[in-house]
Formats: sequence, C-alpha cells, structure tokens
Amino acid sequence: MALPQRQSISRIFIHAAAALLLAAAAGLAAAGALPATAPEDVGMSSKRLALIDAAMQKAVDNGELPGAVVFIARGGKLAYAKTFGWQNKAAKIPMREDSIFRLYSMTKPIVSVAAMILVEEGRIGLQEPVSKYIPEFKDMKVGTETTDASTGLPGLTLAPAKRQITIQDLLRHTSGLTYGVLGPQTAIKRMYVDAGIFSQKWVLADFARAVAKMPLLFEPGTAWEYGHSSDVLGRVVEVASGQPLDAFMSERIFKPLKMVDTDFQVPADKQDRLAQPIPDAYSGKTPDLIDFTQPQTFFAGGHGLVSTAGDYLRFAQMLGNGGQLEGVRILGRKTVEYMSANHLNERIDKGSAWLPGPGYGFGLGFATRLDTGQSEWPGSPGEFFWSGFAGTYFWIDPQEELVPVYLSQEPVRRQYYRVLMRNLVYQAIIE
Repeated sequence: MALPQRQSISRIFIHAAAALLLAAAAGLAAAGALPATAPEDVGMSSKRLALIDAAMQKAVDNGELPGAVVFIARGGKLAYAKTFGWQNKAAKIPMREDSIFRLYSMTKPIVSVAAMILVEEGRIGLQEPVSKYIPEFKDMKVGTETTDASTGLPGLTLAPAKRQITIQDLLRHTSGLTYGVLGPQTAIKRMYVDAGIFSQKWVLADFARAVAKMPLLFEPGTAWEYGHSSDVLGRVVEVASGQPLDAFMSERIFKPLKMVDTDFQVPADKQDRLAQPIPDAYSGKTPDLIDFTQPQTFFAGGHGLVSTAGDYLRFAQMLGNGGQLEGVRILGRKTVEYMSANHLNERIDKGSAWLPGPGYGFGLGFATRLDTGQSEWPGSPGEFFWSGFAGTYFWIDPQEELVPVYLSQEPVRRQYYRVLMRNLVYQAIIE
C-alpha cells in the first residue's frame, strides 16, 4: 500500500505544480503585452527573479515607493510580470498591471520614432534646418555670459548662431536648447525658467514660437544639453505630417502596436487607473506631478504621454525586434540600428549634466551603451535605454534579446531603483 500512496502523493504534487504554472501563465497572459512564457524557457531563473519581488516589496513597505509594475521580456516573450504596492495609496487602490503612469521623458523615444517614420518617408531630412518647418528658428542667437570689468556685474551678450539647428540636433539633444534646471545655473538657464517655458499651459505651435525667442546655451552641434529639443521635434512632426501630434502618433504608432492606453490625455473613464505618488518617506513632501485628471492642451514630445507597462513593452519590443511587432512594421531594421548608434563624436561636449552616464553615448532618442565596462550598472554593448522624471525606466538589450520595463511614480529615488532593477534583472539571466 505504501508505493501506491507515494504515487498518489506524487500525482497530487504534479497536479498542484501544473496548476501553479497555469496560474502564473494566466497572470502573465493577463498583462496582454506579449506571449507569456516561463522564465526558464528563455534562460532566466524564477528563483533569481524572486529577488525583484523581495526588493520591490521592501521599498513599498518602507514607504520609499508607492508601488510599481515590472515587466521583463526575453526572446520576445513575457517572462516576468508583477505588480507591487499601491496605485493610489491614499484611496487604498492596489497597483494593477494596467495602471496608467505619467511617462515624462519616456515620451522622447516615442516622438523620436514618430520623426523617423517621416524621415523614412522622405518628409523630413535629418540634415534639414528646423526653420524649414518652424520659420521662427531661422535666426537663433547664442548667449555668452560676461562680467563687467569695472563693476563686476554679470552680463549677457547675444550673437547670431554660426549654423542653424538641424533635425538631427533635436533628436540627439545638441540644439543648444535647455530646460534651465539641470547642472550649474546660468543667466541663460534662468531666462528659460523666468519665461515659464516649462509649463503645461501651452499648445504646441505657440510653445515652439516661444522657445524660438530664447537664446541658445551653445552653438548648435557643439554640446549635449538635455532640454526642450524633443518638444520642438513634436512640432516638426506636426508640420511635416499635416496632423496634430497626438493624431499622428495614434495613427502611426499606438493603434498599429495596440497601445490602447497610451495618449497625451487620460479620459474620464480611465482616471481610476492613474497611478499617484505618495508623500516622500523622508521629507514628507508629495511630488508635484502633471495633473492628468484635467484636460491637456500641450502635446509635449518631451514629457507629455501616459502609458501602461504593457503598452510600453510593446513599443520597446518593436524596437528590440528591429522595428516590427507581430507582423506590423513601424520602422525599418536599419533605421532602428541607426537610431540606437552613438551620434556624438569626440568634438561634442557632454556638458555638466551628462544623464546617460559613463560608458554611454547618445543616439536619436535614447542613450546607447558603448562598452561593457565604464558604467556603474550592468549591460551589453549596443544596449539602449531612457527614463522618466517620475520614476519610469526601460532598456533594450539586443545582444541578450532582453526588454525590461519598470514603472513607478516616485521621482526622489528614481535613479537608485533604476540601478537596482538593472542588477536584479541581469543577475537572473542564467543562459
């Protein structure tokens, strides 16, 4: 009787394990992003991936994160999809796989793809001046800070730019435009801040005209400076396509890729899925993020989109696949290779706030890794990434066929958790 009993117990364990696997697969499938698979089927360890669970839950428990959604694809399949913490802690709403997040600067890669669609169609040229599409950018001035020898007071001189800003300058952030808030403060940066350039009050056409009145921080093409380049690029897309930016991106990117929750607006019937920040665990201050419960007029190519982890994973996987997903081609393979190559040569100054970090160059819309070492986090040569102010992050590692997406709404410690996520994802690769 003992042997049949052991066989019966074994069958119970087998059935239980199968049920757990089916439940896990069902959870991944519910994410709706990509076909689901077990981590071991794509060379990742379930045991090692569980370290992500522990780290994220600890961050929620100690109040450093309100919550997060983490999706990891490898080989074009979804191997990990988990939610942590709260979508809205104050309202006691748990995080969901389809919670909607403010992308902030993770908008930039998407508007860059929109521009490159038009480049492929011959409607935009990277070498063309921005003034072809926005005439106000024809006669830009470069500011130089001075000090009066007799009084010691600071001054500012303006001189015509030696060349015009090109479309490539907008894509690689070498336009001379600035946000005015990163790195050492200067008179020019203060002018951008004082003029209220960084505001949600605009419509895109008026915004582009206002930016064109501002002085450039440096000669176009001579330095990298994170700023309003992608916002202006969005206006170029509007003019070249003859459509509002939101309509063009919906028609040419969101609908073909089935990115059903990605937009510059959060409609009333989806606002119950909008992730919210919490007061900072140490300062007690609640981050001031864009209020997407209100109608938006500014289709900001640099920071204006909202999305879900599933939607963004589909966009990123499209790039990881060389421009196509599930038979739908958005860009050509060589275009994606070109975008993810380094577009900064040794004569281009990386400035005082080089956000990509050591070991990285910058392509057309995202940072690109130049070698395995140098960086403070793991990765592979040719890997490319970007992130967003409110705590969003993604990267694409073609060598490993790896596409992780991490979304939260916590800007204070965003860099810490980006690096942590890198370490936790790469250590889980076993094949």
